[in-house]
Amino acid sequence: MTATGSPIDFVLPDELSAHEPPEARGVPRDGVRMLVSTPYAQSHRIFRELPDVLCPGDVLVVNTSATVPAAVPTLGGPAVHFSTANPDGTWLVEPRGPLASTAAAGQRLDLRGGGSVTLLSPYSRGRLWVASLSFGDVHAYLRSHGSPIRYDYVPKAWPLSAYQTVFATQPGSAEMPSAGRPFTDRVVTRLVAAGVQVVPIVLHTGVASAEAHERPYPEWFSVPATTARVLAGARRVIAVGTTVVRALETTGGAAGSGWTDLVVTPERGVRVVDGLLTGFHEPRASHLDLLAAVAGPDLVARSYREALAAGYRWHEFGDVNLLLSERASAAV
Repeated sequence: MTATGSPIDFVLPDELSAHEPPEARGVPRDGVRMLVSTPYAQSHRIFRELPDVLCPGDVLVVNTSATVPAAVPTLGGPAVHFSTANPDGTWLVEPRGPLASTAAAGQRLDLRGGGSVTLLSPYSRGRLWVASLSFGDVHAYLRSHGSPIRYDYVPKAWPLSAYQTVFATQPGSAEMPSAGRPFTDRVVTRLVAAGVQVVPIVLHTGVASAEAHERPYPEWFSVPATTARVLAGARRVIAVGTTVVRALETTGGAAGSGWTDLVVTPERGVRVVDGLLTGFHEPRASHLDLLAAVAGPDLVARSYREALAAGYRWHEFGDVNLLLSERASAAV
């Protein structure tokens, strides 16, 4: 593994991919493994022990966006993934399978349920397209005709409930804000009892790409005024997921809402976030740049070496990684 030249590169063995929700393996949501990494030490924990790791006065910021069934088959078979709405009312969509190589501007893709999308222009390396839709209420259409997005490493279909977090209240994410998946009511209660505040933001995330430095696309977010007030008095701010980092760094921790295409890099750094709870990301994924911005590339590289050696599981149904920066560690 190399930590020079961000993002971090490594080889991910197939056996470390989580192929199903942990519950299917007999592991409760809050029973997944959690690697805790600071500049001074690393420890192997179970996620339900998070209240024992954090301190009174810490603030956990969670994303309350709910996952939508964003994959819709075409009449020809291959699916279209609905990624994100654009401010002008168009959508970014991703034609899948053979459609990816044959997609062309002006092409109409007829979908299950009588809807269609018309590809207007390519957005990023031929993967995402700007498209117009033949229907107005996208979420209602997806509820009727879509299914959760899943990739080859998840061979079996799982219900939408498997892709929701305990915080999910506002539908809008094409893919699950998966860092929040291990939380349960029990863990949240223990956190609050331990003096850790849990506050919300919303960021509706689109279709992820494993490729680094792909052109960013705008995602809608909201940081409530109540959350901003809590952040102002926080001892440490721990983001639950990369989506939370993007929202908070867009506003500088202040209240605000709108569209963000912010790219968080080690060169930019972070101004609000002291630590990050996240899953384990693909080799050279652009998310690793964001992790390095929060915790530094050396700490991220160390955490990934340890996770690989200890057999942690990757992807949305996998284990989690708690990264605490130098600033966060100094506050302990």
